[in-house]
Amino acid sequence: MPDRKVIYFDNNATTRVAPEVIEAMQPYFEKLWGNPSSVYRFGNQLHQAIETAREQCAAMVNADPREILFTSCGTESNNTALHSALVTNPGKRHVITTAVEHSANMKFGKHLKQLGHDVTFLPVESDGSIDIHLVEKSIRKDTAVVSIMWANNETGVLFPIEEIAAICRAHDVLFHTDAVQVPGKLKMDVRELDVDFLSLSAHKLHAPKGIGLLYVKKRTKFSPYVFGGGQEGGRRAGTENVPYIIGFGRAAQLAMESLDDEQTRVRKLRDRLEDGILKTIPRTVRTGAKEARLPNTSNIAFEGIEAEGILLMLDQLNVCASSGSACTTGSLTPSHVLTAMGLSAARAKSCLRLSLGLYNTEAEVDFVLEKMPGIIAKLRGEHGHKHAGKS
Repeated sequence: MPDRKVIYFDNNATTRVAPEVIEAMQPYFEKLWGNPSSVYRFGNQLHQAIETAREQCAAMVNADPREILFTSCGTESNNTALHSALVTNPGKRHVITTAVEHSANMKFGKHLKQLGHDVTFLPVESDGSIDIHLVEKSIRKDTAVVSIMWANNETGVLFPIEEIAAICRAHDVLFHTDAVQVPGKLKMDVRELDVDFLSLSAHKLHAPKGIGLLYVKKRTKFSPYVFGGGQEGGRRAGTENVPYIIGFGRAAQLAMESLDDEQTRVRKLRDRLEDGILKTIPRTVRTGAKEARLPNTSNIAFEGIEAEGILLMLDQLNVCASSGSACTTGSLTPSHVLTAMGLSAARAKSCLRLSLGLYNTEAEVDFVLEKMPGIIAKLRGEHGHKHAGKS
């Protein structure tokens, strides 16, 4: 395999924009570039294009299009949901989330604490799972909202969102889930889940960065986070990012079409890569639950070395992976997700995340399996290592 070809195993950080998405967006840069709020036809015709994209995104999660609110990203969607839950329930100042959420939730939770709110960060088990009984025990009379991610971005571990939503419903508490990592990987049905809020980000499903959405269940009280014009039915001000909204809609269609591929071909590639590393490289262990996990994600600890060293050597081979969330890369502190699972700082820093996607191939997995044993042996200072590297 030629080294100059990029092998991209970091799809939980972002994804390549699909050619079909670029094609759908192109006219809205070149010919249909008006403002959809304008009264004349050149601008106003874009309004219907936005509504079509809204229908496409709604279909992906089985929602009513009127329940879909376009935002700039998953972070804004998360912040908006928590903000709205608190503003519409002024007598309730308690928020429940987990210790392994994306930084969008973690830092907003810390911000809320500074504002005088009470925020509970629930612990997780050593495999990254959550005790749902603990969720129920933590709910109080003044709990405004529970916010728990559907799938962890670092380990791929899935949380039982449907059961947690039922617990919240029984206690008359709003429930929000950050589902950013889920589209195209798992079936999504907000009717079955019965959540009040759900966040998505387009760049995780082969659309551009800079566009997200928030699902807001019908009849859920809502307060805007961004004020200004009357866009998005008065729920989110700011001139609509028309080309990106169109791209999001097309990507939503593709995500539904690719579900089987993710569940079969991509899962097999992930398992082959993970099993190959665990079998051919000594002192390696999977981090997080094997099952109840996204089909594309693997997190592996390499005893005795830091993942940053592995990443640098992989980068020389044009292989992209990560040591955790892209939003915290560059931080000298170990991953808050992995330390919350009970890993020591040294073990947490030894973890490599490999997240595969639709464009990955068997040849790419073979190449990485061939190169990894030598990389690890070199970093550990081992000589004459016996592992050929192929599973």
